[in-house]
Parts: sequence; C-alpha cells; structure tokens
Amino acid sequence: MKRATFGGGCFWCVEAAFEELGGVESVTSGYAGGDTEEPTYEAVCSGKTGHAEVVQIEYDPDRIAYEDLLEVFFTIHDPTTLNREGPDVGSQYRSAIYAHGDDQLETAEAFAEELEAEGVYDGIVTEIEPLDTFYEAEEYHQNYFEKNPTDAYCRMHAAPKVEKVRETFASKTTGGD
Repeated sequence: MKRATFGGGCFWCVEAAFEELGGVESVTSGYAGGDTEEPTYEAVCSGKTGHAEVVQIEYDPDRIAYEDLLEVFFTIHDPTTLNREGPDVGSQYRSAIYAHGDDQLETAEAFAEELEAEGVYDGIVTEIEPLDTFYEAEEYHQNYFEKNPTDAYCRMHAAPKVEKVRETFASKTTGGD
C-alpha cells in the first residue's frame, strides 16, 4: 500500500470523491501543512494554524496509479482559485498536494506543469510540497458524506463531486472493477 495526501477544499467532499475509486483502500480526513501541533477543527477553521483540510488516501498501486489519483484530484476541484473552493473561503481550503517522497513530488509537479502546458488550466495555484505531518481529523468528520447524505452541504457540494467521479472515471470506480 501507498499513501497520497491532497487538499482541495472541504475534506468531506474530497473524501467522498476518492472513496469511489477502485484500488483506494481508505480515505482519512485530516490536516496538513500547518505549524500547530495536534490541531483541532475549530483551530484550523480559524485560519491561524496554517493547516489545510486534506485527505490521506491509502491505495494499492497495482490497482490504481498515483497519476490516476492526480487526475481525479485536478478534476474534482478548481486548482486556479487561491484559498477557496466553492462556498468555502480561507487558507484551510487551499489546493494542496503533500507528497510522500521525492517521486510523488516530482510526479505532481510535472503533472501540474503538463496541465498548464496543455491549456487545461491557466494559473494553477496548487501548493505542492513534501508532507511534514498529517493529523487525523476528529471522528465525526470521517466518512461524513456517507453518514450524512441528506445534509444540505453534502447534497450541494459533495454529491456533485461524487457524481463527477462516477461519470468521468467510471472505469476506475469501484463499480468499474
């Protein structure tokens, strides 16, 4: 198993989207990129800890490649909007890739550069850096969409991302295995 860590807005939405993929064994919501030890949700939401809401994905590289995860990541959020995704505003909602090793760092940088060169996006602001520390979010944030499918926020923001993954990456979803 390998790990990948991404921030693309509210972790509830990102988590729900990646849980659709075959080869993804688990997705854990958490925090990374800040300078406060053991941050809480309330502290991260204040914008004062420096952390981003992220998900840490445990995946089987024999079933899904890191590049596939990057493709999904760049498809389910807007990597050109600084510190914002949908209705969520603040540095904790920034677009970020926290690499687990030099290979992931180089692959992510090259992937973003290629998207820019192909004109897919203009002005990618995604932060790409080595992962320092991942802090798991509180239990009530884990599998939030699954536990709260009728929540208004989930219906308006997480559900469309899940549908986008199901439609755009049908061959890579758990239903496509």
